[in-house]
Amino acid sequence: MAVQEARQGGADPAAHEGGCTCGDCPHGAREGHRRAVAAFLVKRDEFATGQGLPAAVAHSASASRQWVSEELAQAAEAVAERGRAEGAAWLARLWQRTAVVVWAGVLVLLLVQALTAIGAGWTSARTAGLLAAVLVAGALTAASWFHRARGGALAPVVGEDNRLSTSRAVAGSWVLLVAFAVLVLVGRLAAASDHRERDALIDGLELARGAGVVTVLAVVCGVAVLVRRVVGLRVQGQRLQKVRAHRPRAADLLTDDSGRGSFADIQYVVINTVALAFAAVRLARRPDQLPDLPWGLAVVVLVSAGTYLAGKYAEGGRPVILSVVRAREAGDLDAPIRTGDDIEIRGTGFVPAGAQGADRLARMVVRVGPVNVHVPLVPVVGGFDNPADDLLTVPVPADVEPGRVDVQVVTAAGVETNRYTIDVTE
Repeated sequence: MAVQEARQGGADPAAHEGGCTCGDCPHGAREGHRRAVAAFLVKRDEFATGQGLPAAVAHSASASRQWVSEELAQAAEAVAERGRAEGAAWLARLWQRTAVVVWAGVLVLLLVQALTAIGAGWTSARTAGLLAAVLVAGALTAASWFHRARGGALAPVVGEDNRLSTSRAVAGSWVLLVAFAVLVLVGRLAAASDHRERDALIDGLELARGAGVVTVLAVVCGVAVLVRRVVGLRVQGQRLQKVRAHRPRAADLLTDDSGRGSFADIQYVVINTVALAFAAVRLARRPDQLPDLPWGLAVVVLVSAGTYLAGKYAEGGRPVILSVVRAREAGDLDAPIRTGDDIEIRGTGFVPAGAQGADRLARMVVRVGPVNVHVPLVPVVGGFDNPADDLLTVPVPADVEPGRVDVQVVTAAGVETNRYTIDVTE
């Protein structure tokens, strides 16, 4: 079977040509993850249509459901292990790619300067800009090598949840632009021979010239620090659910943890990209001073930062149980909740953003009195019918004593809901 092949990891040396499934080979880690995912999807859809059930459990709906859930949970854990291996291999390769992109940017700058110098001539400002780009690229390459196991130059912008942080990426972009602009002025100052030219370059660093860009730099850096603090406090206070991703993705800059587009993130990235482009063009036109970002554009960036920060305060929320009722199938008589019965837990926030994978869903637990009940995975073609974000179905275990008992849900992020009291009869 494909699942057995994925679990065994493959031992054929010839498989390193592209079919390797071992975790220490970058290409093999990707192929192993792909095969594990494919095998899991096939198994899930087979179980959803009633295929593959052993005869020992086929006669009992509860037994078959439990067996299917256990099988899917084990297969999902194998997929998660492959995903983590693929993510680690991807991060290990990323530092080389970032280094190539950085030096390709330097080459593009050289070509642009060479083309624009035709007719106008080569100037000291062009030399200073090229040297500044080489210095920045060298620093980024060195940082990539030292952090090669964590994503290279992107390591500082990867959050604690293993996703690219929008606030850190924006702040890092402004830091690089300002550092490049200062290095250009340093290069021109070192090459200047006339004292009036040197005085003009020093005046270019005055706050009156670069007040807009300095203000924007301070705000975006402050937002990056504040967002990290806000998210950490909300997670610790169980007001925000965070699930770790297998690896960072470029889409993280524009989406929330579940992969849906986020307005707060998108507008923050778009407006800052436009402002960065304006500042870069302004620096190219006036390389004798810091980019003088107009106050109108600076205020637009500040409004965007405020919107992004407000969005971080507003996102998330604690999961809540609204009601618990006895699950009833067609033809069943109405009755009170007894041990062995299925109960439906209705509420909101049971499945955190980013926890839609089967390995995350299998970690959900419902406390019924003193007993912890793992939420069974109920497959349907293309997904799962249970658990859902607003509805969970679990059996009342036989170990629960009749009487008033508390029901509480523990999500995949480890966040606990409120307690809801039900009556269990004999």
